[in-house]
Amino acid sequence: MHRTFSFLSWHLLPFMALAACSRPVTSARPEVVTPAANTAATPPTSAAAPTPNAPDCAHPFGLYDKMELIYKLADTNGKPQGEIRNRVVMLETKTDKKSELKINTVLLKSGFYGPDNQLIRQQDLTFHCQRDTAFTDGMQEMDYNNLKSFRDRYFEYTPTSLAWPHQAQAGSSLPQGGILVDVHSSAVDIAKVYTTVRNRRVVGGPQNITTPAGTFRCYKVESERESAIKPKPDIIRRTITYAVDYYSPTVGIVRTEVYDKSHKLQQTQVLASRQLR
Repeated sequence: MHRTFSFLSWHLLPFMALAACSRPVTSARPEVVTPAANTAATPPTSAAAPTPNAPDCAHPFGLYDKMELIYKLADTNGKPQGEIRNRVVMLETKTDKKSELKINTVLLKSGFYGPDNQLIRQQDLTFHCQRDTAFTDGMQEMDYNNLKSFRDRYFEYTPTSLAWPHQAQAGSSLPQGGILVDVHSSAVDIAKVYTTVRNRRVVGGPQNITTPAGTFRCYKVESERESAIKPKPDIIRRTITYAVDYYSPTVGIVRTEVYDKSHKLQQTQVLASRQLR
């Protein structure tokens, strides 16, 4: 399934083949929001969500209806850079007619808020689970800064989900994933913009990781992230970063550390709360 968006209509993890996790779809483009003055978002009253004892494929990453996850972002010095709020809006189970394989999906509304609590941009994400592996949406890997220079253009998104097994072994490799965007006008192709998360490897765990949301048993996964703009086949502008993800099969990503090409810490993303609204 492809996701095709116009610039005028407009954001910021048993294995199957990558093609099975890629979905060329058509939907509304992630919104870029310019809030009016003094319209800081105020979260509604909520209660802490219980932590599942074991992975449940019917609820990928322990997500239930009306649940919200909040991730706090900080730079290398610990200065706040905003937060990401992922809110569950729908859960659904489908059965593949040929294989009779059940696929459980969760639709989330994801919003990125700046340090002043103003909504900057939002998008829809789809997480899913099949058999003993959960998948995050490749759309959330998109570096939208790479699209800023393309004015009044059409974007066709092809995300590839990232697999997170319920049971992992240190030293094992995980499939790559990410997002590819074909940029074009009504007449010609203009460029390809992509982010690929590759060389994903489980390097440790399970181990206890403590965040403001609680203490979770996590696997440690290292990966390389390439974000690039390719206007022509022989021209490419790319940025390479490295990431360390700590993920819990019961609640998903708990902590992410992003490093530059010199392996210097640039940003952290930490699970701050799991709430039932």
